[in-house]
Amino acid sequence: MDIIFDDIGSYPLPLGEKDRVQQAFADKRYDEVSEVVCDAMRQKIAASVEIPAYPQFQDMNQQFLGIINDPSSDEAPFLVKEACADIIELQLLEPVAKEYFEENGERLRVRVCITGAIELYLKQFGSTAYSDILELFARSVDRFVKRALNMKSSFDVALISIDEPSIGINPEIMFDDDEIIRTLNLSAKSSDVDTQIHLHSPLHYNIACESDSINVVGVESAANPDYLELVEKTDLEQYDTFLRVGVARTDIFGMTAELNERYQINVWKETSRLDEIVTSMETPDMIAKRLRHAYARFGDTIRYAGPDCGLGSWQYQDLAHKLLVNTGIGISMFREGTT
Repeated sequence: MDIIFDDIGSYPLPLGEKDRVQQAFADKRYDEVSEVVCDAMRQKIAASVEIPAYPQFQDMNQQFLGIINDPSSDEAPFLVKEACADIIELQLLEPVAKEYFEENGERLRVRVCITGAIELYLKQFGSTAYSDILELFARSVDRFVKRALNMKSSFDVALISIDEPSIGINPEIMFDDDEIIRTLNLSAKSSDVDTQIHLHSPLHYNIACESDSINVVGVESAANPDYLELVEKTDLEQYDTFLRVGVARTDIFGMTAELNERYQINVWKETSRLDEIVTSMETPDMIAKRLRHAYARFGDTIRYAGPDCGLGSWQYQDLAHKLLVNTGIGISMFREGTT
């Protein structure tokens, strides 16, 4: 099975557009953000991302909590009505999907990222353990999953991602493993496509393996290659679970710190050196090398590869686009066996 190139979601806005776009989202003036969303999606497609995520320009928590906490959208406290569980960015992608079909003769396949119940719970309640409320959040997340999969559109939702970056790194999580597994089961029980969990640390990846709703575990292994050492192939095989490996670094501030130290400058002020991130650091050769290393350890248990995380903090769209281009070339080099 070919390894599929996908991306995590967030993407830089055009310079000077951040405040306007975020305010338009907050005010539900979606016609004012349509072209920004569509253009970012076009950039991902042009970079050869095979299952691009909808461009996520909203805060990952507020995007969903804003609906869940809206009394007019709730069936009960923390339980969103199915009819209100909309991801507006998906609706805004219709023009791009129609263009894609006209140009390629096939439907665009899209990745849908949804903030997970643990993450939403932590944002709202912190270090408490109200299991009944966590269950309501999980049921709400699943309603976003179901709504996305069932919407009438010109594209296909080919991949669901439940984003749970706090699992494995946040000491405020007070729920035990069984409760987290049950939460993951409820969060994507409606999914009938590949369902990833996006983690920032694979320390407790085995929890995701034990979930009936998750069949792909994401590992941010480009910036943290040692993370792959925490994952056992035998565990993946036992639970019929696959990997998504990060093969391109997205920790922009870590990479610019390296450039600052190398040249004794501030590259955010002297931006001529910023391009070195994609011309000398995150090159196709480096990306292909990382994927070969991961494949040597995990073989066909790797189903997806792409950047470690989202690119929303990259500030410049052209730089983010170039990283996606390099990632696509690197994955192609791996497939072709070239160096």
